[in-house]
Amino acid sequence: MNGTVPTGPGTPISHETTSPETTSPETTGPETPALRLQAPAPGWSIEADVVVVGSGVAGLTAALRCAAAGRRTVVVTKARLDDGSTRWAQGGIAAALGEGDTPEQHLADTLVAGAGLCDEAAVRTLVTEGPDAVRRLIATGARFDTEPGGDTMALTREGGHHRRRIAHAGGDATGAEISRALVAAVRTQGLRTIENALVLDLLTDAEGRTAGVTLHVMGEGQHDGVGAVHAPAVVLATGGMGQVFAATTNPAVSTGDGVALALRAGAEVSDLEFVQFHPTVLYLGPDAEGQQPLISEAVRGEGAHLVDADGTRFMLGQHELAELAPRDIVAKAIMRRAHEQGTEHMFLDARHFGAAMWEQRFPTILAACRAHGIDPVTEPVPVAPAAHYASGGVRTDLYGRTTVPGLYACGEVACTGVHGANRLASNSLLEGLVFAERIADDITAAPARRPGPAVAPTADPVPLLAPEARPVIQRTMSAGAGVLRSAASLSGAATALARLLRDAADAAPADGAGPVPASADGSKPAEPGVEAWEATNLLMVARVLVSSARSREETRGCHWREDHADRDDAAWQRHFLVTHRPPHTLHSRTTDTAAFPATTAAPAPETEPNQ
Repeated sequence: MNGTVPTGPGTPISHETTSPETTSPETTGPETPALRLQAPAPGWSIEADVVVVGSGVAGLTAALRCAAAGRRTVVVTKARLDDGSTRWAQGGIAAALGEGDTPEQHLADTLVAGAGLCDEAAVRTLVTEGPDAVRRLIATGARFDTEPGGDTMALTREGGHHRRRIAHAGGDATGAEISRALVAAVRTQGLRTIENALVLDLLTDAEGRTAGVTLHVMGEGQHDGVGAVHAPAVVLATGGMGQVFAATTNPAVSTGDGVALALRAGAEVSDLEFVQFHPTVLYLGPDAEGQQPLISEAVRGEGAHLVDADGTRFMLGQHELAELAPRDIVAKAIMRRAHEQGTEHMFLDARHFGAAMWEQRFPTILAACRAHGIDPVTEPVPVAPAAHYASGGVRTDLYGRTTVPGLYACGEVACTGVHGANRLASNSLLEGLVFAERIADDITAAPARRPGPAVAPTADPVPLLAPEARPVIQRTMSAGAGVLRSAASLSGAATALARLLRDAADAAPADGAGPVPASADGSKPAEPGVEAWEATNLLMVARVLVSSARSREETRGCHWREDHADRDDAAWQRHFLVTHRPPHTLHSRTTDTAAFPATTAAPAPETEPNQ
C-alpha cells in the first residue's frame, strides 16, 4: 500500500489500486450525478412532511416528536415495527442519573473510551441532555428496573464507566422494553407506518435537496413492490452494518442500507474503520456465522470474571478496571491470550452469582446459553469477540444534519463524533435518543414545505451483486478486516472486494437496461430484489471500511493494526471523510483535528481515487 500521511483538511488519501475505480474526482454539488440501485420504477407513491427510515429508539423518537409538532410523519421499517436492533440491547442506557454522578464524569469516561477521536462538543451535548431525555422516555411509558422495595432507579456499571449509571429494564431486556414503549406510543398516536420495506435510494430535486425516498415493500400491507415516499425531510435511523462480517451480534436486517443510501446520494461518511467487536459473545465454534448470542457487559459489571482454560483471570494488571476496561482493551486481551494458548475463545465465569441472580438479573442470557447446551450457573461460558457496533456512519452535525440538504441521520447509522474510536458501553441508546430529539426540533423549527419535484438520476445504476456474494463479502471481511488487521490482510480484502465489484460491473449493461447480468460464476442472475440489494449495500460499506482501515496506519480504539501497534496522535488524531462518486470511486479527505467541521461549510474534496 502507498499511503500519504494527512496534513490537514482536504488532504487526499491515495492507495495503489487494481480496481476499476480510477476516474478523476468530480466537484461536489447538485451537478454531480447521484448513484442508485438497479430497481423498477416506483409503482405507487405517498406524500409526507417527514419520512423516518427505521424503528429503533432513534427512529421512533424522531417520528413521535415530529408528529407531536403537527408534521405528517411516515415511518418506514425493514421488518416489523418492533424488530430493529434496539430490542436486542441487553445492557442498558447510560446517563448521569445516580446520586453523586455528573455529566462531567460521564463526559470524561466517554472521552477516554473514544481514544482521542471524540468530538467533545458532541459528547458534551450527549451527556448534558441525556438525563432529561431518559426522563422523557420514561414519561413516554418505558419502565426501568428499580431498587427492591422502592422507586429509586436501579443503576449498574459496565466497561469504561467509573460510576453506576446504566439504567436497565427486565434485568437484561432494556432494549425490548424501550422498543415496547415507543411502539405502543406510535400505535396510540396513529402514526403512518410501512413495515417490511427496504429503503432503496434518496430522491432529490433539481437543487440537490432531499425530496423523499424510494423503497420496496416485501409483499405485505397496503402497498407492494417498489414505491416512493415524497417528503422534504428524510431521517435515516436504519441501525448498523454488522452483517458485513461473518459473525455478529446484529440481526439479519443490519446490512448497512442507510450508509449505502447516503453514499449513493453523495453524503459524507466517517469512521467506518472503527467497528466495535463486543468482547463477550457466546462462542459457538469456528464456523459459526450470522447473529450470535451476546453476553452483556452488565454480567461483568455485576462481578463476572474473564478466565482462560486454566481458570486464570488474565485481565488483572491489564487495566485499572480489569474486566470492566473499555471494550477494545478487553477484546484485544481475549485475542492475545487465545493466541498464546492456541485456542479461539476464553471463558466468562459467573458461577458465584448463583441460580437466583442469573434467573432474576439475566434471564434472557441464561436462556440463550442453556439453549446452546451451556449452563452459566454451573460452568464458565465460552466467549469470543464478534462484530457488534459501528462507531462510524453518515457524518452529521449536532442536529443530525448530513452534507445533503434535508437528509438527517441518527443512531448507529450516524457518525455524530460521540463515539470516536471506540463506543463507551450503553452510550448508543442514549445517542439515538438525544440526537433524534435534536433532529425533530431542527425539522419542526422551520415552516413545513412541500418537497421539490424529484429529478431522474443521470448516472447508471451501481453494479448489482447476486445474493451468493453476501457470504463471500462476510468471510472476506472477517478474515481481512476483523479484530486483528494488517496491511497484508486489508490489501487481500480490498483485492477480493474489488474483484466482486469488477465482475459485477463487467456483467452489467452500460445503461442499466437490457438483459439481467449473471453472477460471476454464472450460477444465478443478479436480479433486482431484496437479497441482491442487500449484497450490493454490503459491498459498498465494506469497501469504505477497508479503505479507511488501510489508510489509518496506527492502532487506536477498536482499530487494531498488527503492523502499526502504537497510537500516533501526530499523524492520525483526525477523521477520514469519505464520499462515493460515479462510477465506483471513493474519495477521502481528513479533518485537521478530532472535531468535525460544520456540515454546511465542508469544503469540496480534493482527492485521488481510493480502492
